[in-house]
Amino acid sequence: MTIQTPHGPAMYKLDSHGALTHFFIGQSDGIFDTGGGPVGRQVKEYFDGTRTVFDLPLAPEGSSFQKRVWAELLNIPYGGTITYSELADRLGVPGAARAVGRANSTNPIWLIVPCHRVIGARGALTGYAGGIELKKSLLEWEREVANREFSLKAPE
Repeated sequence: MTIQTPHGPAMYKLDSHGALTHFFIGQSDGIFDTGGGPVGRQVKEYFDGTRTVFDLPLAPEGSSFQKRVWAELLNIPYGGTITYSELADRLGVPGAARAVGRANSTNPIWLIVPCHRVIGARGALTGYAGGIELKKSLLEWEREVANREFSLKAPE
């Protein structure tokens, strides 16, 4: 299925149990979700700035290491970033930044599993399957929404 996003079409696939197996921005299968299903609704809410955490069943296919990396990506706060080295440390495999980077680059569920929140050691925006401009745009959007929410909650 395909849904529209501010960055163009996004294609997603579900398994036979309704769990999300793939999500890619910039691709279309030509079959459009009208936004009534949970994936379309939650992605719309994300881009409306009203959703900071996705609540969807996930079933990505990959090795046990890849799945560990992808699961840890879900713990990166909305609007935040970490480095590949920090991610490796969180997984208990210090020094494995490159292996973590390879696993991160094979994430089949972009955005929902927020691989865009992982950056280079010096803060550089490094590889993203959707392109560096999309990564930059997603991070800027999340920071804007997070700052807006903080401003609303801040005491006067």
